[in-house]
Amino acid sequence: MINYLKESTFAVNDVIQKAWSITKKHYFSIATLCFLMFITASASSLMAFFIKDVSKALSVIMVIIFVLLYFTINLSLFKYIFHLMDDEENDVKIVDTLPTRQQIIRFLVATLYFVGCILGVYLVVILIAFPFIYTGINVSIVKNVAISVGIIAIFITWLRISFFPFFIIDKGATPFDSIKLSLATTKGNFTKILLLLVVLGGGYLIYLLLNYLQWPLVAFIVNILSSFIIVPLSSVALTVAYRKISSEYKGDEHPDILHNIV
Repeated sequence: MINYLKESTFAVNDVIQKAWSITKKHYFSIATLCFLMFITASASSLMAFFIKDVSKALSVIMVIIFVLLYFTINLSLFKYIFHLMDDEENDVKIVDTLPTRQQIIRFLVATLYFVGCILGVYLVVILIAFPFIYTGINVSIVKNVAISVGIIAIFITWLRISFFPFFIIDKGATPFDSIKLSLATTKGNFTKILLLLVVLGGGYLIYLLLNYLQWPLVAFIVNILSSFIIVPLSSVALTVAYRKISSEYKGDEHPDILHNIV
C-alpha cells in the first residue's frame, strides 16, 4: 500500500510538472479561454436573472444558448491543450480549435448519460437502504447513512466517468463509448486522480481555512492568485492526466461496463 501511494505521488508530480511547463509557456492563451468560460457562466446567470420576469421562455432560450457557448469554449480549451501537447513547435489560433458540430452533439448526449449514471448510482443506494427501514433501526440513522454513502458513491462515479469529454475530442468516441472508456481507463488510477484533485484544489482549501481563521484580506489575495494560476493549471493538468492514463490503457476499444466498475 505504501509503495502504491509512493508511485501515485510520483505520477501526480509528473503530471503537475508537465502541466506547469505547458501553462507557463502558453499562459495567456489558456487563461483567456478560462476567462471566457467564466464570463459566459456569469453572463448566463445575469441574463437569466434580469429577464426571468419578462419571459420565462426567453429566459430558458438564453440559458440554453449560454450553456452551448460555455461547452463550446470548454471543448475548445481541451482541443487547444491537446495541440500544445502534440505539436508544441507550431502555433495555432484559438479559433482553429473550435469543436465540430458532431463533437458538440456527442458531448451533450454524453453529458445526459453522465447525469443518468450519477442519478442511477444514487437510486441504487436508496433501493439498497430502503429495506433497512423495516429492521427496527431508527429511520433517521438509515437516512443519514444512505445520504452519506450516496454522496461518496456519487463522488466516486463522477471521478471515474468525468474524463468522457477528452475521449470525444481526442479519440472521436461516441457518447456511450466515451463514458465506458473513461470508466475503463480510470480503473486502477482512482488514487492518482484523487491525489491530483487534492493538489489542484489546495489553493481553494487554503482559502477556506483562511476564511475560517477570519483573515479576509489574506484569503482574498489567495483566492485571486488561485483563480489566475490554479484554474488554468487545472485544465492543463487534467488533460495531461487523461493523456497519461489513456496511453497506458491496454484494454478493449469498446469496453463493457460491468468488468470496469471495480
